[in-house]
Amino acid sequence: MDGAHSAGLQLQQLPPTSSSMSLSSSEASFSYKENLIGALLAIFGHLVVSIALNLQKYCHIRLAGSKDPRAYFKTKTWWLGLLLLLLGELGVFASYAFAPLSLIVPLSAVSVIASAIIGIIFIKEKWKPKDFVRRYVLSFVGCGLAIVGTYLLVTFAPNSHEKMTGENIAKHLVSWPFLLYMLVVIVLFCLLLYFYKERNANSIIVILLLVALLGSMTVVTVKAVAGMLVLSIQGNLQLDYPIFYVMFVCMVATAIYQATFLSQASQIYDSSLIASIGYILSTTAAITAGAIFYLDFLGEEALHICLFALGCLIAFLGVFLITRNRKKAIPFEPYISMDAMPDEGAG
Repeated sequence: MDGAHSAGLQLQQLPPTSSSMSLSSSEASFSYKENLIGALLAIFGHLVVSIALNLQKYCHIRLAGSKDPRAYFKTKTWWLGLLLLLLGELGVFASYAFAPLSLIVPLSAVSVIASAIIGIIFIKEKWKPKDFVRRYVLSFVGCGLAIVGTYLLVTFAPNSHEKMTGENIAKHLVSWPFLLYMLVVIVLFCLLLYFYKERNANSIIVILLLVALLGSMTVVTVKAVAGMLVLSIQGNLQLDYPIFYVMFVCMVATAIYQATFLSQASQIYDSSLIASIGYILSTTAAITAGAIFYLDFLGEEALHICLFALGCLIAFLGVFLITRNRKKAIPFEPYISMDAMPDEGAG
């Protein structure tokens, strides 16, 4: 009996077999592959969205400065911009189904980087080299920092992957950390809304905090909806779960109110200021929501978390420097800087 007992202990203490080790390594490589797919989809989507918006704004400027009687929606350029916009948004939406929320959200910095580069390429004004460098040095530095930050984000992003089934989403939805987080968000949102509506607190921080709190809920629901749709397409039907429709309604509602507050902010403050502060606040709120709802950083090494946070800070600084050097917006002004129309009376 003692011999059998000792043999059993020896069997329990045996190191893991090569097959189990190869299985875990293959799972790790698969999760990294999903991260890469999600990151590439998000980068592609934000890049295409940036190009699309600039095309549409370019169309508005051309029509406003010409004698063309056509409406903007009757031009090929505007429709091309719309198609690219839909394609880009589809890419960003799909990216949430593959990679953790904390990886996808900060990659919206790609739109700012792309807009800055497009603006520099399509400048029509002629600058002396010294003037050009002095005027756009902050944009160059900001683009470099944003690219470095994006690289750190992708490299050291959390590697948590969970099937977005109805059971898993419902389990996360009623978990006490998320319920506590929702209580804090609701109280803070109501306080900010009270000061904004009743006390006329029109500070950009107040408005964009409202946008960030709504946005954190939007991205949580977007990931749930996108993940359940992808699983359904793969054959694991999730559309018969009521939680899918709850998440879908919350996604649409929070996105609409988010756009409303952003529209109100754009009527008071410069678009570049909204872009920089909004990116910082919204990204921070969304990463926090993802860490609590989807447990993105559970089991991650402390060094990876610190380097990921460093990547966020560098990206924040890069976006701030890029937007800080933009001209103040005028009606229909695109990210592409264009020469003013010549005065017809001059000459």
